[in-house]
Formats: sequence, C-alpha cells, structure tokens
Amino acid sequence: MLVRDDPDLEVFMLRRNLDSEFVAGAYVFPGGAVDDDDRDPALLARVHGRSDAEASELLGLPGGGLGFWVAAIRESFEEAGVVLARWADDGELVGFDDPATAARFEQARLAIGRGERPFLDFVLSEDLLLDAGALHLFSHWITPPGAPRRYDTWFFVAEAPEGHAYLHDDTETVESAWVRPADALEQAKRGEIELIFPTMRSLVTMGEFESADAFVDAVRGATAGPQPRFVADHNGARVLLPGEEGVA
Repeated sequence: MLVRDDPDLEVFMLRRNLDSEFVAGAYVFPGGAVDDDDRDPALLARVHGRSDAEASELLGLPGGGLGFWVAAIRESFEEAGVVLARWADDGELVGFDDPATAARFEQARLAIGRGERPFLDFVLSEDLLLDAGALHLFSHWITPPGAPRRYDTWFFVAEAPEGHAYLHDDTETVESAWVRPADALEQAKRGEIELIFPTMRSLVTMGEFESADAFVDAVRGATAGPQPRFVADHNGARVLLPGEEGVA
C-alpha cells in the first residue's frame, strides 16, 4: 500500500482487468505473487535496509522472508511504475528529474511486465539498491479452506516517493487513482466500485489515521500476529478479526 498526504491521507489503488481470473474489476493495491527469481542471491545482494534474517523474523518464517519484500518492490514497479530503490553510488532515493531516465525506466517496466526482461537485469544495469527498509509489514490474509482458489497474502505499507509514474499497466490493471480511504469505502457502499474484504478492512484501519506519517509510524516494526479466521454460525459464514472473541 503506497500512501501520501494531499493534504489528507490518500492511498494508491488499481482496478484489476475485467478478464482477470481472480477478483476481476475489483480495486486493489499494487502487488502479486513471489517469483522464484525474487529470492535469487544476486538480487538479494542488491537489497538495502533489511536482511533476510530480519525479514524472516518479522514474518515468523525460518528463512526466505526477504523475497516477499523484493516481490512487493518488483510488483509496485511493474503495476504502478513506482521504484522503491536507491542509487547505489550515492544512496539517494531514485527520482525522475531527468526525462531520459523516466523514459528508460518506463520501457524497462513494460519489458519486465511482459516477461521480456528479468527484474535483476534492470536492477544491475541501473545500479540500484532495492529499498526494503521503506516497506513495513501491515497484515497477513489467508483464503479460508474450501475456497476454489486460495491465497496467502502479506500486505505492506510504504510512503509514496514523489515524482514516480503512479499509472496502471493497461494489462493486469486498467484504471488507477489516489483516493482517501473513507471515499473508497463510501464508493464501495454505493456500489460504484468493488472491494474485496481484506482491501476493505485495510482501508477501514488506514482511515483511522490523519496522515501518512502517522499510519506508517504505527505499523513500523510490526510482526506477524494472529490471523483472521472464517467461522460458520446461524447467520452463515463470517470473519473473526484479531482481537475479537474466538481469535487467539
């Protein structure tokens, strides 16, 4: 989840392609699956701000946790044109004051999204350090047993760097917008947009904060905790969230 103040807290959202196999047409945050290449030692060597041991401890995993941060950074670039990285030579955040750099990065984004260029090749050719320290763990959602397709998804939050593309890719996603959490929830209530439950609950939590800084500070250093549980009762299936009775 990429957040900013303008002047109120806003989050960047994408609308999934109507032909998608999963939640077609829904508004979501940038993201996707962890690829094997996201744990390539050569790529992990280009990560700044967090070690695999630190990432794995935050996720409650024995190892390989840093691959989730790499995947989040790669997907943010592919889907939204946002590069959470630093220049290796001076440690400065990647920016696009130079139009030639912006054009070069956009070409790379499209090629990576089409599978024509490895993300590692782009990182090495631009001499980048992936800024894992900019991403903070927010939540963890697992599709309940019995669903036709199941997903195990980690949500991260980062303050949005200035001057990046913030555009949908016209392939996996077809629309994009900055939106106040309360406005997105109201639009969903009116039936104007579709939100899946984890996205909706994330927006509810986000909307409790007055600024992006306050929200990011609140989740900084968070670790994996109790997960939502799906239960059945006389009203049908429902979700118990952490902190509610019945969730350890």
